[in-house]
Amino acid sequence: MILLESIRIFMRSADTGSFSAAGRDLRLSPSVISYRIQNLEKHLGCLLLTRTTRRMSLTEAGRIFYDRCLDITAAVERAEKCVEAAGATPRGTLKVTAPLGLGRRVIAPLIPRFRERHQEADVHLRLSDHLLDLVQEAVDVAVRLSQMRDSSFTLRKVAGVERVLCAAPSYLERSPPLDEPADLLRHDCLLLRFPGSEQFRWTLTDRGKTLTLPVSGHIDVDDGETLTNWALAGEGIALKPLFEVASHIASGQLVTVLPKTPPLSATLGILYPSRKMLSARGKTFVDMAYAVMRDHVAAQLALVGKHPT
Repeated sequence: MILLESIRIFMRSADTGSFSAAGRDLRLSPSVISYRIQNLEKHLGCLLLTRTTRRMSLTEAGRIFYDRCLDITAAVERAEKCVEAAGATPRGTLKVTAPLGLGRRVIAPLIPRFRERHQEADVHLRLSDHLLDLVQEAVDVAVRLSQMRDSSFTLRKVAGVERVLCAAPSYLERSPPLDEPADLLRHDCLLLRFPGSEQFRWTLTDRGKTLTLPVSGHIDVDDGETLTNWALAGEGIALKPLFEVASHIASGQLVTVLPKTPPLSATLGILYPSRKMLSARGKTFVDMAYAVMRDHVAAQLALVGKHPT
């Protein structure tokens, strides 16, 4: 790719007759143009351009190289146009990952709707509460509910997510008082366990400051939806996104605890490598996933009188 770009810089310099004019066309400084052409000449082992203070011209070797490069650049342009045309219609394979609970309730039901519109596209959906390595797993689209850290990926934010500590009334009735964050150390905390999980240290916010506690409990699991079910069964305190437990809070099955020192908020978003690199099928899926997740979060938060941010 670097060699091809250097060839294009060389050809534009030959066409315009100066590094300054080529630089204006390519949005590069004359010094960069000169450096790239010098490297190209070094790579080829010959002088391509003769340069004086007044004019620049092709050497004999430069003219031969220029003529041959016309075929190369034309072939590359044809290949690029073919790929662009193929990508204009959603087709091929799309690899998607999402958290288990949200994936089952929202993303999985979306797949048949996506396939109904785009029958030439295949979808591989992987549901996991583990934070997969998106590069290593060759993921095209990732739904994430976390503090986003994949800086090399483009993020389309769906909503800011308030998180809460919650428990069943039956658990709280038989447990020690829970008046301040330090009291959590004497309680059964329901924890999400998987390699690399940070859920064994709960970070709460208190008047603009953060407090991290090494909480513990008798049971843990690698499925966030199971944590909710355990909390409903009175097994302990769970740290959950508010929209995931809003219906249980609205019905009184769960109650929030320590509301003045809530957990750090998170972001619900869609990650993908780059908007320019995203295929047509990926762009279409991202747009559909954004809409259904935004509606889902809004509907759940409305149950407790809140709105997505």
